[in-house]
Amino acid sequence: MADETLNSVELATELTIAWLGNQNNRVAPEDVPTFLRTMHSTILELGRALTAPTKTLEQAPSEPEYVPAVTARKSLASKDHIISMIDGKPYKTLRRHLSTHGLTDVQYRERYNLRSDYPMVAESYSEARRAMAHKIGLGQKGRAAKTKAQSAAAAAPTATARKRGPRKVPVKAQSH
Repeated sequence: MADETLNSVELATELTIAWLGNQNNRVAPEDVPTFLRTMHSTILELGRALTAPTKTLEQAPSEPEYVPAVTARKSLASKDHIISMIDGKPYKTLRRHLSTHGLTDVQYRERYNLRSDYPMVAESYSEARRAMAHKIGLGQKGRAAKTKAQSAAAAAPTATARKRGPRKVPVKAQSH
């Protein structure tokens, strides 16, 4: 349509003429006024639907309300695991579980209105990983870390050598 200011009667007339001009449509002359009235009423209905107030974002249905399987307090009740609010099952770490549900830790916290410091790893698991990291020297800086790691590595073989005793060297038989 070149002119968008056409009224509904003119628009219905143009659509009827276009429909009748199609060779595949065979209509008796007495059916044309009925078709024109139907086309006109349809255009009026569409016009009302366009001018009717549409739903705003506030009226649109919001995201589904997610009901947690357990309370936040109960999910952190044990030091050995964290209970998922999605399915109520215990996990040592929630990251992999959340990724199977297409969530990040931030989205999980937002979904269940949790604080930003809500843990994603069980306390005992976190302590075990921390102890292992300290044992291998992670988190120490500079030369002090290198010398400490080297002295620990050097001390380990000497302690085991003393326990074994002196090393025996095989003697080769001399030939005359």
